[in-house]
Amino acid sequence: MGYRGLDLTGKAVLVTGGNSGIGLGMAEGMAEAGADIAIWGQNPDKNRAAEAALKRYGRKVVLLNHNVADEAAVDRGVQESADRLGRLDACFANAGVSGRIGKHTSFAEMTTEEWHRVTSVNLDGVFFTVRAAVRIMLKQGQGGSIVVTGSQFGRMGNPLVEHYAAAKAGVESLMRSMATEFGRDGIRCNTIVPGYIDTPLTHARINAPEFIADAMHRHAIGRWGVPEDFAGIAVFLASDSSRWTTGQSFVIDGGFNIAAKIKGA
Repeated sequence: MGYRGLDLTGKAVLVTGGNSGIGLGMAEGMAEAGADIAIWGQNPDKNRAAEAALKRYGRKVVLLNHNVADEAAVDRGVQESADRLGRLDACFANAGVSGRIGKHTSFAEMTTEEWHRVTSVNLDGVFFTVRAAVRIMLKQGQGGSIVVTGSQFGRMGNPLVEHYAAAKAGVESLMRSMATEFGRDGIRCNTIVPGYIDTPLTHARINAPEFIADAMHRHAIGRWGVPEDFAGIAVFLASDSSRWTTGQSFVIDGGFNIAAKIKGA
């Protein structure tokens, strides 16, 4: 018999941006571990494919389309997710947009519109989502787990994506502060910080020869990440095994940050 601490049977989990990429990788891992899952996504084709993938595990799957930048829609959506699942034990605020490198050649040229396009989803949207989730968890009175998806860009300097970096640094700090406020309520708040992940959205860019030459040699595990690499950490953070883990940031990057160059690379 496997370790029961990672059994999510009876748990109800919401994953925003859960119809592809890291979000779907996390959702599949948690469904396989026994959780009922609500996912949010705005692409109909991806939504249908994600729903089919999750239903293979025999768990309840709720599929919703909500814009995380819309405060009222988020409040309705989180409540609807909890109502349709029967409760809410974990919320993974994963939905996000990338900075459009190439739209400007200097931070000095970044438009206010572009700044808000990114921060309205990656910072405000996370705030709306986790606030609504905490309200439900406090009302339930049985604790829970809040997890946000951060980024390496929130920890290191990168030109032209200051809006993205600021938002990702902000949500990581948000989790630390929330952890101190809600720990006595049994609500844990943590961040997952991915490295370079090979998804349909990023495949062309990170597999360009010049990018491989620049970045691959810094990975202790000599490959890009894939969505499935986030299943395990998601199961851990949603499970009772992480009941004494809060205010932490889990860097899942194949060892990218530990060395300038790996022997044999």
